[in-house]
Amino acid sequence: YSKFNIHDVAGSSAPPISMENSDNSVDLHGDEQIIEVIELNDVEPSPDDLAQELDEAGFGEDDGDEGWETEDEMETEQDDSDVTFPKHTGSVFCVGLDPVTNSMAVTGGEDDKAYVWSISDGEVILECTGHKDSVTCAGFSYDSKLVASGDMNGLIKVWRVETKEEIWSFEVGDLEWLEWHPCAPVLLVGTDDGNVWMWKVPDGDCKTFQGPSCRATSGKILPDGKAVVGYEDGSVRLWDLKQGSAVHVIKGSDGHQGPLTCVESNKDGSLVLTGSVDGQAKLIYTPTGKVLCVFSTGSSNAKGSVGDDNDSNSVESVGFCKVLPLVAVAYLDGTLAIYDLSTHSLRHKCQHEAGIVHLQWEESSSVVATCTLDGAIRLWDARSGSMVSEYRGHSGDILDFTLNREASLAVTAGGDHKAKVFCLQRPDR
Repeated sequence: YSKFNIHDVAGSSAPPISMENSDNSVDLHGDEQIIEVIELNDVEPSPDDLAQELDEAGFGEDDGDEGWETEDEMETEQDDSDVTFPKHTGSVFCVGLDPVTNSMAVTGGEDDKAYVWSISDGEVILECTGHKDSVTCAGFSYDSKLVASGDMNGLIKVWRVETKEEIWSFEVGDLEWLEWHPCAPVLLVGTDDGNVWMWKVPDGDCKTFQGPSCRATSGKILPDGKAVVGYEDGSVRLWDLKQGSAVHVIKGSDGHQGPLTCVESNKDGSLVLTGSVDGQAKLIYTPTGKVLCVFSTGSSNAKGSVGDDNDSNSVESVGFCKVLPLVAVAYLDGTLAIYDLSTHSLRHKCQHEAGIVHLQWEESSSVVATCTLDGAIRLWDARSGSMVSEYRGHSGDILDFTLNREASLAVTAGGDHKAKVFCLQRPDR
């Protein structure tokens, strides 16, 4: 037809009525009406005509994507953080807080830089440049006046925060870890050739502690002036930093059966907890070098040896509770195990959805915090084994984190090129 009508046919049963005066007759039922007659053009519209019609309908080329939601905009990511530090252009590998005021953070990243910044607003205080590789270690001295940054190639730089000037640098072998002395301007680092270096900064007085011919994978300075160092061959050495000699060497059946991943001590340094890729955590009494027990998720009793199911379940982080005789061991399979120091028995298993990267106990409670590869911070009550709260905001892995003294803030380093500050709210605070 050259003409057509739009009509309502619902409920009609009357016979059709013919319209004789039309050029082309159309049959209508008794109660039907012609609402609108639309002329159809015999000529097909040109592209210009179609473009004009689209413009009139509001689909002009200048509109762009305005008014249309993209998939990312429709799926808003959860972000519980209060401050985001966005200056890094690669993964952020490490984070530390200044020990005096807890108001400054230092982060190191894949972009060969470290930044010192304010955790209250994310403003840059100091940009540490000149590195040749990813900055994987960074931290403040005991008095917060100095900050050290170290890259994977072994270039270590120390900066004075107040004047923002570099005051010391040194280059060693490939860097494994870096640690400031808790009460002196002394820096301790471990390298891939098995050596541990110690400097007084900025004087440069130096000592070296030669270990086995393998990587010094983890280390910790103890309150009594000694240091415990773990190695790739599974051995542990307790060094007297003043004398430059090894006081105890734990190896063989007493040592680990794989590289060490982490080392922590209790408050007075009398006990040390070591973790390894062999799935074991060992409790060592430092005055004698004796291994008191082996913690394992293979059985409820921590004294049992590691089973076959734990061979690939690396221990990633360990720590001592400050207020109760408890220790925590974090595993790559997402298990957080809470052990009783008095009985050496397993108290709780707290399961995560992804591998745990790091744990830290609060200073004045039995709450332990964890960060994981699924981008979450979680707080756990070690007395009950239940999760207290969870915080998200990173779109990738969390690679490191630290708590402030009051445990009211967590500062994180992420694989999404961001560092974040989370305000930790708990009902009992």
